[in-house]
Order: sequence, then structure tokens, then C-alpha cells
Amino acid sequence: MNYQSKPIENPLRDLIDDKTFEDLYRHNLFNEKALRDYKIRRMFKDMRRFMSAGDAIDKIREEYPYLQFDTVRKIVYQINK
Repeated sequence: MNYQSKPIENPLRDLIDDKTFEDLYRHNLFNEKALRDYKIRRMFKDMRRFMSAGDAIDKIREEYPYLQFDTVRKIVYQINK
């Protein structure tokens, strides 16, 4: 069966190449929540260069409307263990 699948965006591009990410993703070797949280933390860090923390969290919530303000705040200020 030959079909075209939607390309997968590599949020870990600064850590691994696109081909490796795609292979690992297709074999379900990533925790979806952890990937989402990593992407959110990166977005927040980038946005903080030109806007307040509250505005950055509001912008992130536009992309992830199912997350509450406090949930996003906890994600971006989470200390990696």
C-alpha cells in the first residue's frame, strides 16, 4: 500500500535530525505529552524576548486552547528533574 502521510514537524531539531525523529515517532517511541511540553517551553523562551510572561502564556494558549493558564505556567516554569 502506497500512501502519502502528513510530514511530522520535528520539535527536537536542535537535538536530533529529522529522519531520526520521524523514525522514532512512527514507532511510537515518544511520550506525546513530553514532546508537547518541550515545545511549549521552547515557545515560551522565544516569546519572552519580546513580550511579558503573561502575554506569552496567552499566545501559547491560543495554540493549545485545551490548556488552562495555570497549566501552561506550570509547564514553562517546571524544573527538569
